[in-house]
Amino acid sequence: RLPGIGGKTAQRLAFHVLSLPEEDAQAFADAIVTAKRTVTYCPVCRNFTAGGLCPICSSPKRDNSVICVVADPRDVAAMERGREIHGKYHVGPDDLHIKSLVERVAAGGVEEVIMATNPDTEGEATAMYIARLLKPFEVKVTRLAYGIPVGGHLEFADDATLARALEGRREL
Repeated sequence: RLPGIGGKTAQRLAFHVLSLPEEDAQAFADAIVTAKRTVTYCPVCRNFTAGGLCPICSSPKRDNSVICVVADPRDVAAMERGREIHGKYHVGPDDLHIKSLVERVAAGGVEEVIMATNPDTEGEATAMYIARLLKPFEVKVTRLAYGIPVGGHLEFADDATLARALEGRREL
C-alpha cells in the first residue's frame, strides 16, 4: 500500500522483513512509529522537521529575501536536489497555508516569491491567486519556466508545452 511500490517490490520487501531477526524487525517497526510521532511541520515554512525549525529555516546561510512556494515537502526535496534555490520555502498553498505566507511577506525583508506550484490547472490558479494577494507588498513574484525537458524531442511535446517554451525563451 505504499505509493510507487508495485506487487513484485512489495513481495520482495515482505520477504526481507520476514527474514529479519525479531529484534531487527522490531527496531524497524519502532523506527517507523518514532518517525510518525516525532516528525512534525516547521512552524515557519511547513516543511517536515524533527522538531522546532527545519534545517532550511534555521540555516544562517539561506537567503531570507527569497521564498519559494511549493505544494508539499516532496517538492522541497526536489528543488533542493537542483541546488539552485538559496532562499527559503513556503510549503502547502494547496492546504491553504496562504495566510501565513502573506504574513511572512508583510513582515518585510522579502524581495522575491518564486511560485513553484505544479504546472496544472490547480497549480496555475493557486499561483495567480497568491500573486494577486502579494501585489500590495511590491515584491517580485516569479513563476518557474516551462518548456521542453532536457533530452526531450519537439515532436513529442504538446501544444501548451511548446507555447510555454516559446514564451520563456531567453537570449544566448
